[in-house]
Amino acid sequence: MKNFKFIIASCAFALTLSCKTAVPVTKTIIQDAPYQNLGRDGKIYAAFYQQRAAEYEALCLQAYNIAKLRLNEALAQKSDKPLAIVSDIDETFLDNSYYAVERSKMGKDYDQKTWEEWTAKGIATPLTGSQAFYQYAASKGIQVFYVTNRIEQERAGTLKNLKKYNFPLQSDANLILRSKESSKENRRLDIAKNYNIVLLLGDNLADFSNLFDKKSEIERSAAVKNAANEFGKKFIIIPNVGYGDWESSFYQYKYDYTHQQKDSLMYNAVKANP
Repeated sequence: MKNFKFIIASCAFALTLSCKTAVPVTKTIIQDAPYQNLGRDGKIYAAFYQQRAAEYEALCLQAYNIAKLRLNEALAQKSDKPLAIVSDIDETFLDNSYYAVERSKMGKDYDQKTWEEWTAKGIATPLTGSQAFYQYAASKGIQVFYVTNRIEQERAGTLKNLKKYNFPLQSDANLILRSKESSKENRRLDIAKNYNIVLLLGDNLADFSNLFDKKSEIERSAAVKNAANEFGKKFIIIPNVGYGDWESSFYQYKYDYTHQQKDSLMYNAVKANP
């Protein structure tokens, strides 16, 4: 853990240096850009890949296989604390692409009310290989902590979903939902007081470190490069092309853009030439 803290501190220093000379990408809304409805129809295309592509299944299996390998390495080492893994839930081992499809087919986006109605059903499906991995971790005596930004009102539906697919829950305290802040850092630190966190799993960079919390695109990219050795070692990331901070950071965490404005920004951000 000490070595990990040193790595993170070094990353933060390097990130500070890199950001001083970074030039932000100019984002311009082109009023007469052809409207492609990329935001909503793009969710359908993302879900099409997530639900139907064998390549996506292979990526999930690759992630969980590496995670198992790292767990076995951790189990072979001495530790002064019990071992634990910290895992996100949505698009880390539960597939919620069905919700995105339903909303998109209605011509609508995510909203908290309908999201809570979806999670209350407890029917999100396991990503390929996820059940075997989490059950294996629990069978080896490793505490599995689910640190999610679902809120307390979603606890019952979340528990229902975990039980439906036999994801291990060693105690009620192992399901840690969001109370006030969206950052997961303090929740991770609380776990680290009593456990040696040997692995973190997530689909979003903020699932791993506060170095990625609410950062710009340039800062996120720099932080990834600075923490390169942690990916596949302590950080296990599951692909999610449907949503995430990669999208929010592009909009500079501004949530008042219209669909047309978002569409224009995305349309003009991608390149047709290198």
